Amino acid sequence: MTSNDSNPNPDTATTECRRCGTCCKKGGPCFHLEDKGLIEKGVILSKHLYTIRKGERSFDNIKGTISPAATDIIKIKGRKGSWTCVFFDEKNTECTIYDTRPLECRVLKCWDTREIEKIYAKDRLTRKDLISGIEGLWDLVEGHQKQCGYDMLTLFVDALNTHKKDDALKGILDIIEHDIKIRELVVAKAGIESDLTDFLFGRPITETIKMYGLKIENAGERYLLVPTGGRSLRG
Repeated sequence: MTSNDSNPNPDTATTECRRCGTCCKKGGPCFHLEDKGLIEKGVILSKHLYTIRKGERSFDNIKGTISPAATDIIKIKGRKGSWTCVFFDEKNTECTIYDTRPLECRVLKCWDTREIEKIYAKDRLTRKDLISGIEGLWDLVEGHQKQCGYDMLTLFVDALNTHKKDDALKGILDIIEHDIKIRELVVAKAGIESDLTDFLFGRPITETIKMYGLKIENAGERYLLVPTGGRSLRG
């Protein structure tokens, strides 16, 4: 939420939560080191989380802009393809984990965003904080980051408009295929639930590539990279 959204209804002087659910419908909170225990103790399960990885383009709620993430950002998933937090009960307009809600939820006041603006980008919880001690698993996550990092993906995307277009296209498609295969592998071979892959490896690049004005189409045994609203870059 941005400072300009500090009062949903400018004609009404809001000084306390009205339980309208607007904040909960705009996306789950980011996690901070203070929230680590909620995940480690199983109060909030990893399958309900997803990671915005370092370098990934994402919407900054405070700045109101799209920019590369400076670090991992761990967030609560939305419900049924929407941004609405999975822990929000829409029928009763209430939080189902209210007594154990994350830090950002505790400090957020829609009528005065100064407190959340102070802590928003500080002491963010990362995947390394949570799983670096799990033998084998952290190696998979690090390997995926090296093969599918957003810094490298961005370089390839920027090169699509240069004489290195063909190499850039191959690089992007290689990243996408590796991203898909590692997710399939850990589910099939390691017995990891598919719900956990968005936390372990971030959102699939087939989805996040849209932030670059591109989309992926499956053409049988290969993938096509398509500019939004345009012709494929590979026939």
